[in-house]
Amino acid sequence: MKKSQSKRSQSASALIDARIDSLGDWRGEMLARLRALIKEADPDVTEEWKWENPVWSHDGLICTGESYKKVVKMTFPKGASLKDPSGLFNSSLEGNVRRAIDFHEGDTVDGKALKALIRAAVALNESASRG
Repeated sequence: MKKSQSKRSQSASALIDARIDSLGDWRGEMLARLRALIKEADPDVTEEWKWENPVWSHDGLICTGESYKKVVKMTFPKGASLKDPSGLFNSSLEGNVRRAIDFHEGDTVDGKALKALIRAAVALNESASRG
């Protein structure tokens, strides 16, 4: 990894830490849980900070982690191309490209299904980068 990439990644990680801390409620806990699952699913994931939100990439964008007043949203920019056998996608279903998962206070996360979805997004990115 180039030094500039490492520094950029560290600062993005620090910004994500700060976002989690600043939320200070269930949203911060949810974002931290989602972040941990992303890292478990793909130990080589790169954390970035774009559009004032956490972003996770591996050979391209995997997903974003957005926090709103009543929801924490994971947006998968290529979600429409992913198989979702567990039916995790529950938002942005009308588009041709992206899909999202909205998590509300009290929701439980199906970690196994979410990690499978993340791995599928990584595989899609890898196949496109080889193409």
